[in-house]
Amino acid sequence: MTTQAKFVQGSTMRHILVMTGSGSIGLMALFIVDLLDMLFISMLGQVELAAAVGFAGTLLFFATSVSIGTSIAMGALVSKAIGSDEVKHARDLSASIMVVAFIISTFFTALMMIYMPELLASVGAKGVAAERAAAYLNILLPSTPLLAVGMAAGAGLRAAGDAKRSMWATLIGGIVNAILDPLFIFGFGWNVEGAAWASLIARIAVLVTSLYPLVKKHNLVAVPNFAVIITNLRDILKIAVPAVVTNTATPIGNAIVTAGIAQFGEDYVAGFSVIGRLTPVCFGVIFALSGAVGPIIGQNFGANRLDRVEETLKDSLIVTTIYTIAVCVILYFLQEYVVSIFSLTGDAATIVLAFCTYVAITFVFNGTLFVANTSFNNLGKPLYSTALNMGKATVGTLPFVHFGALWFGALGVLYGQAVGNIVFGLIALVVARKHIKDLVHGSEVELDEEDPSMTCVNTQPFCSHDAVMIEEVSKGEQLVETAKASN
Repeated sequence: MTTQAKFVQGSTMRHILVMTGSGSIGLMALFIVDLLDMLFISMLGQVELAAAVGFAGTLLFFATSVSIGTSIAMGALVSKAIGSDEVKHARDLSASIMVVAFIISTFFTALMMIYMPELLASVGAKGVAAERAAAYLNILLPSTPLLAVGMAAGAGLRAAGDAKRSMWATLIGGIVNAILDPLFIFGFGWNVEGAAWASLIARIAVLVTSLYPLVKKHNLVAVPNFAVIITNLRDILKIAVPAVVTNTATPIGNAIVTAGIAQFGEDYVAGFSVIGRLTPVCFGVIFALSGAVGPIIGQNFGANRLDRVEETLKDSLIVTTIYTIAVCVILYFLQEYVVSIFSLTGDAATIVLAFCTYVAITFVFNGTLFVANTSFNNLGKPLYSTALNMGKATVGTLPFVHFGALWFGALGVLYGQAVGNIVFGLIALVVARKHIKDLVHGSEVELDEEDPSMTCVNTQPFCSHDAVMIEEVSKGEQLVETAKASN
């Protein structure tokens, strides 16, 4: 099967909605299963177990974020190669990136396994909660390198425009997890360990169902070659390293928030754990959108369609805002049901209600940051993403959380994090818009310097006289229609 650039023509809004819709189904399946994990653990009636899963989740989020970072390199580089009609290079890149993803993930996973007690203590875990969290991590954490390869393969499918198969990979993983969870937790009586084993098997399912179509259907993975990997390593690390740092900034910020809440008791941590599972379920479409936008931007950037890059950013922000507002309205009216379903009482219920009422709406700004980061990673400026995310995780979290806790207690920690999200979401929006406008302006200048008569007002590669030139070269109807559509 020949892989072609499919995002360089047609409605950018349609591409965003189709890619996001397909990606959302698979992601939502995984997020819902995570939420069911928490529900099943809550049904065991021990707040320490719910807190343990919350503490373990904070560390797993860090490990997964490393994998997300390397998958970003896959999406950015492979989509650009496809957009530039360099399919052989795309095949070499995808193989190289999966090898690098496995190595990087193995390194970080080994460090986390070695320093697990210290890491759990740093996020506030102690006693029974720390012990059960360690039991959960000892089973699931070693499988992270497999997840890294699976996520990279999924990003490769999206880079090729195959959102459907990428969706099915994550959907199958979610289905496997949903079936095994109750069997292992209740049927076998494995409790927290049962949830971990179910997730591990689900990760293997995601790996197989992502990698197979990338190799067999798209022929987009070359046989790994050491010399080729070394040749591509600089380009891979140029995006992967900043992307890993960028994505690990988020769990670092979450760890700061978790530690801030832990000082007020395990009930608050249990409630915050529910929020941690509830957020991706409610806003899974935004997570999927940030992954869907990358290939669209990457292919158009590779084809020098900067006008479509700018349009993609604008359409993405519109979708993010409308979706977030709609979800927050629903969440506000269903908050009592959320508390009831998870059998939350006292402080645990209080923090969940505060999230649903006041904090959830600020996810508009989180979504803005996600879209901006995706733009930077695919436009050759990954360090912009790194600076923004590290800034948010440090100066955008520490002082706000500190003073929030000082003035308003545990709820102040949540409010402080929300304020930091707003500040850095706005900064990301301003920087992203300026960068894309600079790229468009630079393209105009280059065209003008080559031949002033060929300058397009709208900066698209085809002008009206381009259509005439193409028509003279070839009488084929398809080329003429393509030239007209580009205007």
